[in-house]
Amino acid sequence: MVRSLRLQQFRSYNDATFSLSPSVTIVAGPNASGKTNLLEAVLVVARGSSYRAKDQELVGHHHEWARIDATTNSGNRTVKITMTPLQKVFEIDGVKVKRLTQPKTLPTVLFEPNHMLLLSGPPELRRTFLDDLLEQTVPGFAEQLRHYKRVLSQRNTLLKRNPKNLHDQLFVWNIRLSELGGKIVRERASLVDTINAEASHIYSKIASTTTNINLLYATQFAVDQYESALLQKLEASTELDVLRGFTAHGPHRDDLQVVFNDKPFQQNASRGETRTLVLALKILELRLLEDIRGTKPLLLLDDVFSELDMSRRAALASFVKEYQTIVTTTDADQLTDIPEYVVITLGQKE
Repeated sequence: MVRSLRLQQFRSYNDATFSLSPSVTIVAGPNASGKTNLLEAVLVVARGSSYRAKDQELVGHHHEWARIDATTNSGNRTVKITMTPLQKVFEIDGVKVKRLTQPKTLPTVLFEPNHMLLLSGPPELRRTFLDDLLEQTVPGFAEQLRHYKRVLSQRNTLLKRNPKNLHDQLFVWNIRLSELGGKIVRERASLVDTINAEASHIYSKIASTTTNINLLYATQFAVDQYESALLQKLEASTELDVLRGFTAHGPHRDDLQVVFNDKPFQQNASRGETRTLVLALKILELRLLEDIRGTKPLLLLDDVFSELDMSRRAALASFVKEYQTIVTTTDADQLTDIPEYVVITLGQKE
């Protein structure tokens, strides 16, 4: 739980202090008043990075540094970002660390308007949904994913250079990519199985109708033989990958598919059904994080109530009261579904 924040030269804030409710805090104000910047600061303190900007973009214009100080139930946290050189340092109760590993993060669920495209948008959104949840629940997964992306980038660079001894140079990267890819795929597939255990129940509760939801992790190879199958494919596809200029096989190409009452969801779902399932998946995030991490996660809602109709807003509000929640909105009077809250009103333009 985050009790208070002080933002110095962070985004649009020169020096501002905020006290947060242990239940629901509504951050209200016109567009460009800094609402999302405040939400973003909480996420940086909790998870270590922003969901919409690089580190250098978090420092206010014409400044050389930014700082966030937070008081939490577990102690004090500070994030310092400097521009020259670009560097981000965390302090947890006075102890400096360069990166927030999973045990040092605060479990957090973010729900923002772009998440409404989770099911209808590109596969990258669905892979990110799985990976973000795994980073918060599986120690070491974030590091494995970073290593995979680094190896993938190095392999793609070689493909574009296409040296004479390409096959020999690629071999070591193919092995490493297959090893890391197998670990990532197994974690994703296991998470999908866990989600499936509750998805139908939560969806049916929100929609007030019995519905069978089944998520399928769509990968190119059998999960239990992934490393060997991917390695063989990488070796056999070298010439095609050179022509493409990128690696066409691996977990970075996988997808998440949904079966809705035995029919493909993406092709048959209505707008309302899509929003209900996105909401159900976000509620599942909350429950899974709480179960695995053993503490209630923070819930950050960036102007999503305006994206939902009355029944879905009521469903979300019924879960909101169980967690420390920060909600941004242009009009606090619209959030009548939330029973108890504290309002922070922002009026200054960025």
